[in-house]
Amino acid sequence: MAVLFNLFLLSCFPTIATTSIATTSPTNAKPKRLITKLIHHDSVYSPYYNPKDTIADRARHAINSSNARFDYIWKKIQGISLDTDDVRSGVISENRRVGFLANISIGSPPIPQLLVMDTGSSLSWTQCRPCTHCFKQALPIFNPPESATYSSVPCDAYDCFREVPGIICRAPHCGFKLYYGDGTAVSGFLGTEKITFETSDEGITSVPSLVFGCETDVVNNLGVLGGQISGILGLGAEEISLANQLGSKFSYCIGSIWDPQYIYNQLIFGEGAKTEGSTTFLEIIGSFYYIRLDSISVGEKMLDISPQVFELTKDGTRGVIIDSGSTLTYLPKAAFDPLKDEVLSLMNGIVQFVGTEHSSPCFKGVIDRDLVGFPVVTFNFANGVDLALDVKSFFYVASPNTFCMAMAPTNAENLTIIGVLAQQSYNIAYNLASKTISIQRIDCELLE
Repeated sequence: MAVLFNLFLLSCFPTIATTSIATTSPTNAKPKRLITKLIHHDSVYSPYYNPKDTIADRARHAINSSNARFDYIWKKIQGISLDTDDVRSGVISENRRVGFLANISIGSPPIPQLLVMDTGSSLSWTQCRPCTHCFKQALPIFNPPESATYSSVPCDAYDCFREVPGIICRAPHCGFKLYYGDGTAVSGFLGTEKITFETSDEGITSVPSLVFGCETDVVNNLGVLGGQISGILGLGAEEISLANQLGSKFSYCIGSIWDPQYIYNQLIFGEGAKTEGSTTFLEIIGSFYYIRLDSISVGEKMLDISPQVFELTKDGTRGVIIDSGSTLTYLPKAAFDPLKDEVLSLMNGIVQFVGTEHSSPCFKGVIDRDLVGFPVVTFNFANGVDLALDVKSFFYVASPNTFCMAMAPTNAENLTIIGVLAQQSYNIAYNLASKTISIQRIDCELLE
């Protein structure tokens, strides 16, 4: 298993000697892919894993967290358009049911940190000592004075990124203050530091002088922070994000979010990010990524949805966001209702409709057994790019004998959010320099 992923596992079992770094291959002069394993919240490799959780428990947690994520995105978009000082960073939902965790190491010597991946946030930060109000985390808290490669960022430095919402001057040092949707606020300072990643040959490589946030204070912590994670891995579009600092390219591949044993979900940075597959246009507003959705089809049938439903507005309150933190896909009612009606029609006589969950239709049955031959639901993007959803990406198991449509309606004008369940079995590659996104259906294990 890959090295930094092992570092996380070893941190959970301190009686095992941590000799992984000494046995890794040396860094070659030729650039390598920078890789980190993505650990889903409900994976057996996650510190949040609860073996007592039932299928219904995991589904409920995922959906509640996804709904909280949608509320955060909608609030943040409104904040961007109305008040740029009101920065909302809601990747961590109120019940701590985060989506994907990533393990990287910071400093010299490298200290492993467990971060939440978020394509909707740009600043990457981790808790640091000394902290005024420390929250609990699974791994050691990073202490800048103990690192030989840490440097603080002065307010007048280019690396201060003062144009990014939430970045402030705390003279003489550059700092930040971010607010969560429940009122929790985190603040600290910006620094530059060496960050260590895996390489494509299961060695490690370090990148010096990357800008990140050193969080030193948390106020009104209502439980969203604490227990396991160390901070946020920001993959948003703004210049301060690690995605931009590492060459403006990154990709992630999600093979499965429901299989707790699955180990091939991964995030790749830099020129080595796999950008094959069909490519479409990417629009960037704030820290969110928008793509142009032309239509939705079920099998060969194109649904009767006006293209205006998916049109992007300059303030980003309408349009289609592709997101790493939402489980479900959220559609305006003008798109959701035709899709729901088509699904109900197809299900008639096959499985029994048993009601709705979060306004999405649910059915009595087993996906693998009862939906053999169910038509593929396709999101048709601009430039002829398709995101085809099979039954395991379009439905989710709500209980042992019940499944529901993994789509939900929204009344937030015409905002669509494409969640990770719809992105399963795809490598999603972002090129921020060319403002394009590549979508390739692939077995994530093949990217190893």
